[in-house]
Amino acid sequence: MGDRQFAESTFVVDEITDGEPIGSRGHTDVSRARVHKTFSGDLEGRGVVELSTAVAPEGRGYVGIEWIEGTLNGRSGGFAVLHAGTMDGMGQQWATWPIVPGSGSRELEGIVGDGTIEITDDGEHRFVLVFELPEG
Repeated sequence: MGDRQFAESTFVVDEITDGEPIGSRGHTDVSRARVHKTFSGDLEGRGVVELSTAVAPEGRGYVGIEWIEGTLNGRSGGFAVLHAGTMDGMGQQWATWPIVPGSGSRELEGIVGDGTIEITDDGEHRFVLVFELPEG
């Protein structure tokens, strides 16, 4: 493997398509959604994520798989990330986005690593990816 690299980007949500509700238990609703995003910064490109969400009165949680396609630190290609996260009623969030091993394509083939997101007070979505690519 090569050296550890970092990429910092922001992303905007371009479109959210709600899927069919999966069901409800107590005060929690579970459903599916598809989210289209645009990334800007060290990662320039687009992402599409398929999510399952649980929404309760005091917070929400989500899991999903996203395909990201674009240019990462000057190398073009795509890769898949897993999503797992929670958000409480105060907007505090925990999330992790590990890269799916073996999912990298073109110049990103062999990529490994994981990302985190932060939503700032003004609503900006910041994405930080720590990754490695094979040398050569």
